[in-house]
Amino acid sequence: MKDFKSVGKTVGGNEGDKCHYPTRLDTYGCGCQHDCSYCYAKSLLDFRGLWNPKAPSVVSLGALSKEIKKLPRGEIVRLGGMTDCFQPMERLYRNTYKAIRLLNQRHIPYLIVTKSALIAEKEYLDILDKELAHIQITVTSTDDKKALEYEKASPPSERIKAIKTLQDLGYDVQLRLSPFIPQYIDFDTLNNLGINKICIEFLRVNSWIKKWFDIDYSEYKLKHGGYNHLPLKKKLEYIGKITGFKEMTVCEDEDTAYNYWKNHFNHNPDDCCNLRR
Repeated sequence: MKDFKSVGKTVGGNEGDKCHYPTRLDTYGCGCQHDCSYCYAKSLLDFRGLWNPKAPSVVSLGALSKEIKKLPRGEIVRLGGMTDCFQPMERLYRNTYKAIRLLNQRHIPYLIVTKSALIAEKEYLDILDKELAHIQITVTSTDDKKALEYEKASPPSERIKAIKTLQDLGYDVQLRLSPFIPQYIDFDTLNNLGINKICIEFLRVNSWIKKWFDIDYSEYKLKHGGYNHLPLKKKLEYIGKITGFKEMTVCEDEDTAYNYWKNHFNHNPDDCCNLRR
């Protein structure tokens, strides 16, 4: 298995300017076994020959430890930027397990974003620190069979069960609807899950994603930052269908929509991730 050298990164540019947690720590790299058709990381790496979903690279424990020692205390680091830190190979290599242990030791808070239900299994519940851990579990469809058409992650029903487990245990956890593809969501099902928090991120589209992900793109008319987006009016129409959560927030990088969510919608206008601090 190939070692992965680019462990940590602080994102800059348009995304980094808007994101409150731009420092990311990848436990795996150069590919993700979930291999989601809409993945922006895949669209950035595939054409450069750096995307291998069957055998992603693995970060060494030494590299992980070195990177974590450089992190400033008090700043939240995101586990997984270009890959899912709980992709299936985590069961074998346990890199994310090791990273969590190291972060706990240095008392560095961490944000985990994953499409895997593995995070709610006992060995991880035993080490996740409720004072340090912030968890977003991504769901893109309320239909298990539909999700299999474009992502190789845990079935959505298992991810939803994991969210409920973590919520019942008192963790800062939320459902991350990312990307939000309205035609793949049964809103009655979504709104009756009994989950308290939701973070929503709309699909952004480039030519690579259009090639891999076969949906109707006729509404994605707004161009910004190299991607096509839904216009704000259309986003408001779709987000109005989501009603079953106590706290709602939108992750956004398109300027006009970003300012709207910040000033008129987000539960915490100062933090579009709405983490419990």
